[in-house]
Order: sequence, then C-alpha cells, then structure tokens
Amino acid sequence: PGNLYYHFKNKDDIINCIFQEFEREMDQLLAVPTRRSANVEDAWLFLHLLFEQIWKYRFFYRDLNNLLANNRTLEIKFKELLNEKVQVARRLCEGLQSAGELSANPRELEALATNMVVVATYWLSYSYVLDPRRSNEPAVVGEALQRGCYQTMALTAPYLRGDARALFEKLAVEYLGN
Repeated sequence: PGNLYYHFKNKDDIINCIFQEFEREMDQLLAVPTRRSANVEDAWLFLHLLFEQIWKYRFFYRDLNNLLANNRTLEIKFKELLNEKVQVARRLCEGLQSAGELSANPRELEALATNMVVVATYWLSYSYVLDPRRSNEPAVVGEALQRGCYQTMALTAPYLRGDARALFEKLAVEYLGN
C-alpha cells in the first residue's frame, strides 16, 4: 500500500478508481456502431477485443465474488456492465438476424445473448483453473483468448444460416489452426 494510501482512503477507493478506468474503456468498446448490421467476422473481432479488455482487467473477474461481496459500488456497477454486455450481444445477434445470417426466435435470441456473456465473463477464470502455473505465459494467454472467442461464437453456430455458417467455420479454422 504505502504511497497508495496517500492518495486513497482505503482498498475500496483504489478498486473503484481502477474500475472507473475499466468502465470507461468498456463503454467505448460496447458502443457498437449501428450504421450497419454486423456480420460473423465483425462479431468475432468484437469478441476478441472484449476478451483483451477482460484480460487487461482480469483481477476483477478472477476475484469477482469477493470483490462484489465487500464493495456495494462495485456490485452495482458490475451488474450494470453485465446488463450492457447482454444488450450488446443481443444487438449483435439481432444484426445477424436482420441480415438473414441467424435464425432464432425471441426466447432463443435472449438466451443466446445471455449465454454469450456468461461464457465471455467466466472463460478466463475457467482457463486459469486448467493451467494456473502457466496462465501468464504469452502463448497460454493468446490461446485462452482465442479459445474464449471461439467458445463464445460457437454458441451462435446452431443458429447461423448459409454463408454465415460457412464463414464461422472458416474463421474457426483460421483462428484455432485446425
């Protein structure tokens, strides 16, 4: 702590300050352009950028339950962030749907958006548990980010149609290398 407590009253103030920066960066990322409908490649790129942000601020995600249990401000803000992520995932899916690339009824679309956020939110924690001793090695991090994007996008696969499904398969091979 040392000098940090010269600027901050307590640990929560430090965490809240870091979260404000995270929130600002996430708000920029989550401001998905609506000028045109997204395609599968756009969604994949968006997820990659999202996973990079989650990695950058991974300490929030790795200790989320404890942080939220002890910090009401963070609890409220993180819940808002998750809700915004679901809305963005829904808009991405609706964009694919309006372009004829995805076919889902409203209930399926809502479940798909929610599941995409659940996987994206907890993927890096899952990946960490699989190999905690090497979790910070660049190759392991890169693979975890790529696999997280794939796992999240794979949720859309059963709903993708025609060229969108073919593009998904092509991107999966390019991204994962097999």
